[in-house]
Amino acid sequence: MTDTLSRPGARDGGPHQAPGPAPVVPAKPVVVAAVVGAGACLLAGLLTCAAVAVIGWLAATFGGASSAVRAGATVWLVAHKAAATLGDASITIAPLGLTLFVLWCLYRGGRFTARVCAADRTKDLLTAALVFAATYGLGALIIALLTSDGAVKVSPLSAFLGAASLAIVAGTAGILVESGAFEDLADATPNGLRDAIPAAVAGVLTVLAVASVLYAVLLAIRFSRVTGMLELLDAGIVGSVVLFAICLALLPNVIMYVVAFLAGPGFQLGVGTTIAPTGVDVGNLPALPLLAAVPADGATPTYLLALTALVPLVAGAAAGLVVARRGLAAEDSDALGWDAFALRGGMAALLAAVVLLILMVLSGGSAGPGRMASVGVVGALPAAGVLGAGMAIGAAITAGLLAARRPAEDGAEAGR
Repeated sequence: MTDTLSRPGARDGGPHQAPGPAPVVPAKPVVVAAVVGAGACLLAGLLTCAAVAVIGWLAATFGGASSAVRAGATVWLVAHKAAATLGDASITIAPLGLTLFVLWCLYRGGRFTARVCAADRTKDLLTAALVFAATYGLGALIIALLTSDGAVKVSPLSAFLGAASLAIVAGTAGILVESGAFEDLADATPNGLRDAIPAAVAGVLTVLAVASVLYAVLLAIRFSRVTGMLELLDAGIVGSVVLFAICLALLPNVIMYVVAFLAGPGFQLGVGTTIAPTGVDVGNLPALPLLAAVPADGATPTYLLALTALVPLVAGAAAGLVVARRGLAAEDSDALGWDAFALRGGMAALLAAVVLLILMVLSGGSAGPGRMASVGVVGALPAAGVLGAGMAIGAAITAGLLAARRPAEDGAEAGR
């Protein structure tokens, strides 16, 4: 009896049968999978923004639920860099925290599309990426048309272009990773560029980490201003939840402003304002807790000027370390001299500067009428240039020195 029950193929005491293969789920057509994946991303982003807007409406004493949902959809569109107008005011500043959430959804949607359709040919992958981006962009265009009313209007063209651009980047990345094509592309990439890309990521993350730490320190020093703003707003429990969501969505923007501050050119929080290591001239600020870390008008501490010079070098050293470790572990490392490693470090610094430039440009825009018509990094290109030059020096020196030490260490080991 025990034998009969323990056999995997036995049933009701019958003869043993080997388990058959697992049932294969038939793959869906490429176009259908891409449309479903893009639609799921649309719903995820819209429902999230609408939920936060409805929570805010519950805490307010005016407006209706439909207006709250429309406001949430407008914020979702602005996160795609769609241009919105509220009366005479233009709003083009994208909350990068929400944009990152959208990118994550699109990446997951791209992976879902590739998994469902099981595409592995180049033609099918290209079709999936294009249909995914076009569907998502058309969805954003339709939503822009539906949410626009007399007071709030969103440009349908900018909504389509912004949404399609994010979908083609993040969605295609998800499709390539899930299908395995990303590994094939990585294998076909020259070794120098293959090492420079993760080194550039290390450099960018180092700059962002230093900026985040500096912002956290300044916010802790001025924590009394944060509590004062919260008391002034008196938002209540529900309103505090909405305020926290707003601050979370705008936090990456503020981090990029700190990056521009560390680069030297600084940033502005309104027309005619300046926040830079050389001095601060900003005047009164909106009662937003995120802005409590902004220094007071006047000269800035000397250590901030020192950080302006040190941060790019440290980020470059981190990139150079990645270049050296990856290059020295490669099979052809013996054929590369220190100058090749230094060149790869310079390439990594250039890529990191381009990424930081894009992030600084995306973090700014118009936040309202009058003074708030210009917020962000005005000198994004000079800031990226300063960061790129510093990182190039640090990366080239670090990678070159580590590579130059290699022959001496090998010779010493051989003599033992």
